[in-house]
Amino acid sequence: MAASVEVKYFNTFILKKTNNDEEPIWNGSFGIPNDRGGYPVVTGITGDNNWNIEESRIRGGYNNTTVDFGVKAYIVDENNSGAYRLSSLIYSGIFNSRTGINQTNVFSVGEDITKTADPANASIQKLYAEDTNLIIFQENKVSRALIDKDAIYSAEGGGAVTSSNLVIGTIQPFGGEYGISKNPESFAVYGYNKYFSDKNNNAILRLSGGNISEISALGMRDYFRDELDVIGNKGLVIGGYDIHNDQYVVSTQVPIDSSATKKGFSTVSYDEQAQGWVSFFSYTPEQVFSLKNKLYTVKDGGVYQHYSTSVNRGSFYSVETPSEVTVVFNPAPDNSKTFKTIGYEGSNGWMLKSLFSDSTGRDYQPNVITVSNIDQSSIIRSYYGGEYIQTGSNAACAQTVTGTSVTIYSNIDIPIGSSVDSAAITVPANTTVTNQVEVIGFASIQSVGNTVTLTNASYVIPAGVVISGSGIETGTTVVSYNALTGVLVASQDIQVNIGSTVTFEGIRVISVNNAVPFVLNATISFSSVTSRANYLSTFGTEYPPYDKQRIGFSRKENYYVSNVVNNSVPRAGEIIFGDSMSGLKGYYTTATFSTDDVTDVGGEKQLFLVSSDFVMDNGY
Repeated sequence: MAASVEVKYFNTFILKKTNNDEEPIWNGSFGIPNDRGGYPVVTGITGDNNWNIEESRIRGGYNNTTVDFGVKAYIVDENNSGAYRLSSLIYSGIFNSRTGINQTNVFSVGEDITKTADPANASIQKLYAEDTNLIIFQENKVSRALIDKDAIYSAEGGGAVTSSNLVIGTIQPFGGEYGISKNPESFAVYGYNKYFSDKNNNAILRLSGGNISEISALGMRDYFRDELDVIGNKGLVIGGYDIHNDQYVVSTQVPIDSSATKKGFSTVSYDEQAQGWVSFFSYTPEQVFSLKNKLYTVKDGGVYQHYSTSVNRGSFYSVETPSEVTVVFNPAPDNSKTFKTIGYEGSNGWMLKSLFSDSTGRDYQPNVITVSNIDQSSIIRSYYGGEYIQTGSNAACAQTVTGTSVTIYSNIDIPIGSSVDSAAITVPANTTVTNQVEVIGFASIQSVGNTVTLTNASYVIPAGVVISGSGIETGTTVVSYNALTGVLVASQDIQVNIGSTVTFEGIRVISVNNAVPFVLNATISFSSVTSRANYLSTFGTEYPPYDKQRIGFSRKENYYVSNVVNNSVPRAGEIIFGDSMSGLKGYYTTATFSTDDVTDVGGEKQLFLVSSDFVMDNGY
């Protein structure tokens, strides 16, 4: 049953659970175990009399000495609700690895352990410790806080730094209304330079020597204005320093699920020595960092090393992209010109991807289609990419047949894709060779006298064709051959073993893509154009002994040049246009050079100089 104990106001007491022997116990809790000087753990005690009252004052007397109350576990906090202090800093106790002190989990609210930046500059996004200073990046401001020291200001406004027991001292803002917005991932540091983006101000910034400068203003202000505006709140601005090339790399990335009109990414680099933005890249990193003179990026959970010699140049994340350089030719800008040629000095392997003039502008008139005209040229292939060999040969039909296969007399291979023509028979337009084989048979039984049976030679073999092979004397010819049975009768005795090869010299069987009425002994002409990329497959060597032709850049020493062929559509009032005229008309032209897919793919290609020959008396 329950026990009632009268307790006077001046008595302090403690209730304790006991067992039946009046010994204190731990009722199932994880206190000090019994073998360590504590109390035994007992469960299931339900008796009402198993409670003791222990006085804290000796003998329970008024104002008698009390035992120590011990450590107070908490203090009263008048405001016990949570709060988000987005512009405040808090620090823990100390950590000393030499003495074993680790108080990093101690945040004593009884001490002044917080420091607040100006809330008007929004939340703190990034902290960077530099020597004895802490750089604080808020959305709209960048500041510096002193560490383990404070600034004392005189009445005249002068300041002096003094040591103190403050962990975070006075917060001093840098000049300029710049912040890091909500893109701390754009931060990168090298030496005394810190780089970051400020999407709110459409700027890429550099903090150096206590000053913030806008490096996006160096020829890229409009570009970054558009790029940073389109990424929205869900986009990323990934930044990192390329220690290999000494460049700050920044990648603006629009999420796929974004409502922005532009999807994708744009990765560019800034060079301190050039004082400008020097290159675009075709990769989209998730992180960028440098280590021991090497640049690394992270993509889809994998770490990739850049500038590796084990992969092709222009290959990022196993995807190869040609390198491109775009230039503008704008001599005598107030005169209309005709650009006749284009050339460059550098490595073999550059092609002209595009060349076009300035636009004439749109002519807005009621009920009239508005058209903006430009002059443009055809693609100009590289020195190797535009190289080709044109070959031609004649052969006589060895049979009369209408169809897509015929036996011909020929000692040379007919390249696949060769055009077929004839003055003696009617050949359909666009007829080409789809296959060609040299006629060879294999002996299925031992030859007897001048007769042998062959397999794999179900072709029409004219009499008089020379045969060769093991056991066949030179000059032996075909007397007759039955394509159905494979029985060959030779002009003299032969000794051909089972499985031996018999070759029919000077005869081939070709297949074409259209049915042709072939006639015995009619002459057929074959012509083919083979590009350099197909030399090995067509001729069996990369350096065939034929004259080379070119439809792209020609080379003299280390200078490559080509005529500009106009490929424009006719515009109103033009009499001569397109490939009927030479060159491009315009005040200026924009040319894009690209590496080809033929010349030393993945190798180094340099471009030193570009030029164009032009005239100004074009009638405009």
